[in-house]
Amino acid sequence: MNISTHRALSRRTFLKAAGTTLALPWLEAMCPSFAKAEAAKKIPRRMVAIETNMGIMPQFFFPDKPGRDYALTPYLEKLAAHRDQMTIFSGTSHPGVTGAHAAERCFLTATPHPERGGFRNGVSLDQVAAEQLGNETRFPSLTLAMSNEGGPTLSYTRSGAPIPPDKSPRKLFEKLFVQGKTEEVAANVEALRQGRSLLDFVGDQTKRLNRSLSKSDQQRMDQYYTSVRELEQRLHSSEAWEYKPKPVVKAQLPTDLDDAREFVRRTQLTLDVVNLALETDSTRFVTFFIDTTVIHSITHHGNRPEAIEELRVHEEGQFGALNHFLTALAAAKEDGESLLDRTMVLYGTPMGNASSHSNVNLPVLLAGGGFKHGQHIAHDTKNNYPLPNLFVSMLQRLGLETDEFSTGKGTMKGLELA
Repeated sequence: MNISTHRALSRRTFLKAAGTTLALPWLEAMCPSFAKAEAAKKIPRRMVAIETNMGIMPQFFFPDKPGRDYALTPYLEKLAAHRDQMTIFSGTSHPGVTGAHAAERCFLTATPHPERGGFRNGVSLDQVAAEQLGNETRFPSLTLAMSNEGGPTLSYTRSGAPIPPDKSPRKLFEKLFVQGKTEEVAANVEALRQGRSLLDFVGDQTKRLNRSLSKSDQQRMDQYYTSVRELEQRLHSSEAWEYKPKPVVKAQLPTDLDDAREFVRRTQLTLDVVNLALETDSTRFVTFFIDTTVIHSITHHGNRPEAIEELRVHEEGQFGALNHFLTALAAAKEDGESLLDRTMVLYGTPMGNASSHSNVNLPVLLAGGGFKHGQHIAHDTKNNYPLPNLFVSMLQRLGLETDEFSTGKGTMKGLELA
């Protein structure tokens, strides 16, 4: 790798070797300061992203009035206890993400035009976070889905490949809290040992680069070289995770529900296990794809009162399950703060109106995470504001230094830290 020191180094300069990629630390040759990111990392920050794929009837979700004095709508009434800990967004969408149901794969990537042939997805929000912060927990991230068919997922790698989800609450519970068999542990440890040696190649590149830098940058690179070795130790720690007993929880092993019509109960079962994962700090990043295809026919209700009422019952049930989850997070304490204060919960859908297959004016809310909540941030419902800007705000809240995500080139207007 040739790196010129005659001009400012890019923040996105990487060291690459044998399949290993590591970003350079901040140097004087780079402009931005990462001080805020380092400070933010001291407090565990978490993120849960939930998509329901068949839309949410907008007339029962969106408030009529912007600001803090909005009246709760029927769906938001289910979340009334958490009004001060959530923000409702209207007039937002992913620029260029069209194709009706095809958009469901882009809810966390915001990659335009999923309906086109040869479409290649981008990296999802959770995986950007997991790449930087995921090694602090046993599981860098959890990718979950509730579906009987296919492999829908919200999570995509840096190359745009879908990450297969865990679909069974029972198996997820076992993965989190039931210790593996001896032979399974041994196989996992061997895989970690093979990967750990690759860091030696990156270390050699770091030394060569160091000789061409200023004294102060050399000191920073020396610190970085130490951090490379610390990463090696963390991989060693990952090996130790395999031998370390998993957390013990009082909850009973859940029983899976196979009936697709029971998607509300299945949603709550999964979120109950997610809550345990967060409480035990087994992971800090979770995605959950809720497949409600079983009610697809009534989403095209044609304004028939009986179909609308049936659909409303299902969707209110979903908000009831979300309320149960937020209540559990609010009740759990960590260092004097509630787990909800430290966990961003994104809930939304890629369908602004499922009846008309619209992908604009998406129903979205954000709860928890330490923002100034209690408001309805209303943007133009015809000329939508970029929803990916919210993702930039969320990444920054995690302590990551970034000013863009996909088509989002700034933070969410009107959303401030608490």
